[in-house]
Amino acid sequence: MKKRRMALLMLVCAMTIALLSACGGDNEPAPSAEDGKDGGTEAGSEPAVKTEGFPIVEEPIKLTFFAGKAASAPADWNSLPVWQEYAKMTNIEVVFQLTPAESLAEKRNLVLSGGDYPDAFHTARLSTIDLMNYGTQGTFIPLNDLIDKYAPNFKKMLEEYPEVKKGLTMPDGNIYSFPTFYDPSFKSVLIGTKLWYNKSFLDALGLKEPETTDEFYEYLKAVKTGDPNKNGKADEIPYAASNYGSLLDELKGAWGLGNRGNVHPRVDIDPQTNELRFIPTDPRYKEVLEYMNKLHTEGLFVDNIMTIQGPEVNALMDQGLVGASETNSPHAISGVNIQNFVGAPTLVGPHGDRIFSRARSPLIDAGAFVITDKNEHPEATVRWIDYFYSEEGSKLFFMGVKDLSYIEKLDGTLEYTEAYQQDPSKFVSWAGGYYPAMLTANTFKGGEATPESMEAAAKVEAQWPEEVWPAFTYTQEELGRFTPLHTDINKYVDEMTAKFIFGDIPFSEWDKYVSTIEKMGLDQYLEIYKAAYERYKN
Repeated sequence: MKKRRMALLMLVCAMTIALLSACGGDNEPAPSAEDGKDGGTEAGSEPAVKTEGFPIVEEPIKLTFFAGKAASAPADWNSLPVWQEYAKMTNIEVVFQLTPAESLAEKRNLVLSGGDYPDAFHTARLSTIDLMNYGTQGTFIPLNDLIDKYAPNFKKMLEEYPEVKKGLTMPDGNIYSFPTFYDPSFKSVLIGTKLWYNKSFLDALGLKEPETTDEFYEYLKAVKTGDPNKNGKADEIPYAASNYGSLLDELKGAWGLGNRGNVHPRVDIDPQTNELRFIPTDPRYKEVLEYMNKLHTEGLFVDNIMTIQGPEVNALMDQGLVGASETNSPHAISGVNIQNFVGAPTLVGPHGDRIFSRARSPLIDAGAFVITDKNEHPEATVRWIDYFYSEEGSKLFFMGVKDLSYIEKLDGTLEYTEAYQQDPSKFVSWAGGYYPAMLTANTFKGGEATPESMEAAAKVEAQWPEEVWPAFTYTQEELGRFTPLHTDINKYVDEMTAKFIFGDIPFSEWDKYVSTIEKMGLDQYLEIYKAAYERYKN
């Protein structure tokens, strides 16, 4: 009897071993992925994820995203047709938890520090410093391998634009985020805010479009004294904008400053030494401030330029009172009917320089989307976000659902429906920017895609810098030294720039101002900056 029991036990063991071997031993090939599914996950853990096509998963899954909501964006994203349609396509339901942009950083940091954070952060406005901090801590997961396997559209984009990959790669070699990406050929949207002239004022004054800083100054003076709106009142405002910063950034290029674009508004390359240059201590920056001071002193700025808000400026432009403004597609601003403005050319400065210094990198916002370590479906989440870096996905994100919010004409061009034009907030969520998606001229029909804006961009394209930097990345050790230096030096520059422009301090104090910045640790600041730059280059 004992022999029979022993024989039976040995038979069962042998069958068990045979079954285990058949299920995949070391010498067996991995499960096939020829059907487009990921076969590398165990049953009951992660639903099989297709590496291409839809749905992304056969078994439905649900994800929760923390998302930043701009004031212009819809109050509820979960009910929007764009996300309902994408849920049907993917078999992935996303619940968006919205936080107003005004309190986004505070709420996001509280959520992260408290540990009760969601599967992903969408439209999150995370800085490269945030990405490095939370990435190295393990809160944000590294995406390198996931991109390679589950993000064919994004992978292709990184291969086509290596500067974007360099800008996303942290010092530890990992990529932790999906960005806002603007098609580099779509210059109008890359520019965003730029200088615009009132063409009707130019015509009334018998002037051509100013092409030099001297001509720009003379035009503003003529607007102030020449009554170009012909109402017999001295009510014209030569230049109006919310703050002076955009004009300062644009004028820098006329003095040869800002030759690596506007993501780094205070550091570029000195053409004489080929070394990093801190723009606010350069003698030519002093000349720019002297020019700005002249505009202010002669009453060519709107009176309350430091406090006036964008909608107030728009109203003044709508009333036909403004001669020039730094703004974004004035003819397309909702709620007003601004007419007769044309984009300004890149201005030539007193030394013959002509650089469009407001140029931006196509890597607009590095930290638009991250996946956290709480996410049980990272492969599916990567597939989900990757679609928006394709032409079709970009179309869905910006245009919405075909025949509901847009139509496709016979020539292939897209056009918003009347229902969309009446209330875009009922269809899509992208208003306010900072979204994780690829934006192209074919799939975006906002103000920057209008003929007026495209024409304005064409005027400055020839002066686009040969190299435009994205944001650089820093190691944890560098950040410990760089952050306080960056904060203190730039705060002082901000304060002194305003004082020089508005005459609160004379330009005879310039040398003292430069010396103060140097004593604040400028050499150390540029040393760390250079390390980040060298890492970006290599």
